[in-house]
Amino acid sequence: MPELPEVETLRRGLEPLVIGRRIEELICRVPKLRQPLEPAWNAGVAGQKILAVGRRAKYLLFELERGSLVLHLGMSGVLRLLNAGIEPQKHDHIDLRLDQNQVLRFNDSRRFGLLLYLETNPFDHPLLKKLGPEPLDFLLPCDYLFTATRHRRVAIKNLIMNQQILVGVGNIYASEALFAASIDPRRPAESLTKNEAIHLLAQIQKILQQAIEAGGTTLKDFRHSDGKPGYFRQQLQVYGRRGEKCRCCGQKIQQLVLGQRSTYFCSRCQH
Repeated sequence: MPELPEVETLRRGLEPLVIGRRIEELICRVPKLRQPLEPAWNAGVAGQKILAVGRRAKYLLFELERGSLVLHLGMSGVLRLLNAGIEPQKHDHIDLRLDQNQVLRFNDSRRFGLLLYLETNPFDHPLLKKLGPEPLDFLLPCDYLFTATRHRRVAIKNLIMNQQILVGVGNIYASEALFAASIDPRRPAESLTKNEAIHLLAQIQKILQQAIEAGGTTLKDFRHSDGKPGYFRQQLQVYGRRGEKCRCCGQKIQQLVLGQRSTYFCSRCQH
């Protein structure tokens, strides 16, 4: 599933290509993805200009002249900016037909993606209203995570992946941040000291920012990409490396399941 850096990179790639463009038609080829797609949305969207492309957690927000389009890629969603004459393929479920004979096409083989057209404030929608703070928000207090861990016995990895606590930290970057902070992912959240919690939040922010920067150099021109956010060419320290030697101590990387997600860690470096 695309994580925050992948969605942010996609947002940055789209922004200069669609802002100011006029939407001519919204085409939905299936009745629903994660939620129903309303045929009436086309009448509301058609004719409007795209004013901005934002992001909240893993949601892309297309700000229009009247309302917003909210898009979530789900587990397999792909966005492509194409010539409008290219025939849609299997799983090409949504077209946002733009001026200049182009189309922003959404492909989603597993149909876990989501599209909403909202005429009200999107941040008041139930899907976004209860989300926690953005980890890269410069106003986020350095001790925020320490406060959030108090009196919580849940494993720390599960807590930092809780979207009501902190948004956008998916499985890969949670494992990597915990390794960077030398914290065992199984530890009860409440067991972290203040210094450990502050250090962990700093590592989350650092790793996410590095991933975004790597994506920014990888996705040089969205029009020439395949539209897949993907994971960036970076050296992962633990994720997906079960049985391989830790690059710091030589101990074999272990794998276990926490919260139904594969978790990778070094039992010597993380405690």
